[in-house]
Amino acid sequence: MKNNKKHESGGAVVGVISLGCSKNRVNTEQMMFLLSSAGYMITGETDGVDIILINTCGFIESAKEEAFETINKLIADKAAGKIGKIIVAGCMPQRHKESIIEELPEIDAIVGTGSFDDIVDVIEKAQGDGSLVFSKESKRTVPLCFFGDVDAPVSETPRVLSTSTVWAYLKIAEGCDNRCAYCSIPDIRGKFRSRPVENIIEEAKKLADSGILEIVLVAQDLTMYGLDLYGERRLSFLLGELNKIKKIRWIRLHYLYPDGFDDGLIDVIAKSDKILKYLDIPIQHINDDILTKMRRRGSGKQIRELINKLRECIDGVVLITSLITGLPGETDKEFI
Repeated sequence: MKNNKKHESGGAVVGVISLGCSKNRVNTEQMMFLLSSAGYMITGETDGVDIILINTCGFIESAKEEAFETINKLIADKAAGKIGKIIVAGCMPQRHKESIIEELPEIDAIVGTGSFDDIVDVIEKAQGDGSLVFSKESKRTVPLCFFGDVDAPVSETPRVLSTSTVWAYLKIAEGCDNRCAYCSIPDIRGKFRSRPVENIIEEAKKLADSGILEIVLVAQDLTMYGLDLYGERRLSFLLGELNKIKKIRWIRLHYLYPDGFDDGLIDVIAKSDKILKYLDIPIQHINDDILTKMRRRGSGKQIRELINKLRECIDGVVLITSLITGLPGETDKEFI
């Protein structure tokens, strides 16, 4: 390999690329911690490294195209001797395993969303002589495959932060149970699983002690937090506990589903000096027929009532949303 980078201790150098959402970024940071703890040097560079780890998104077609484009560039660099092994992890291999094996045989290993914590073992095996296995079906070598249980409890692996010295993501749950008609997240990330309150608080305190001033709570559906673990929604309680951590100055909330609001949650957000009044509430549509076809809970009337209530109860609230058009069956009548 040309210009091969080496850790001072002699360990291999891993270049890390993270694509996709904030939840995926947390998984990347956890893999960075595991690799660093195992003696690997972590870098954001790619040229000359022993191993490239790319954590991908495969949720929508544009994300898949971005991942394939990035991987193909890495494959060209590998052929030119600029880099060593290529490890592809995350949502894209979880969703498109067969097409990756068929179209990108130059990859050394692929890692699904249930095997992030196995990354050290993955790289050790990929560096061995048998990094590629021979497939009798295809009559050629294929990448090593690691696909663990996507419904396993949320990983509590520590992280190497890659965002900022003052703010960080804090994942409170993994997966989703909503099964919206247009969404593949439950298949890619598994069922909804909440982290225990005490684990989240402990991590938040460690982040605060390290100098983090703003935490950004992330999950596929924040408002469902606790329902699986405690039998009731407990986001309000969690926010109350996070609010007590003095060193945290700001708390930002991402993905609050409209049907998950109650008076208690609105009250906590309204009264807290730390919770930013910037709420990301994906409504997706406002027409009842389309909402039903989307398998979304609630109605257009309930969404409008919630928006009015939030504006009445939370001073200076800023609302952001996402909308989907072109669902099969939508006509100009529903597009209002």
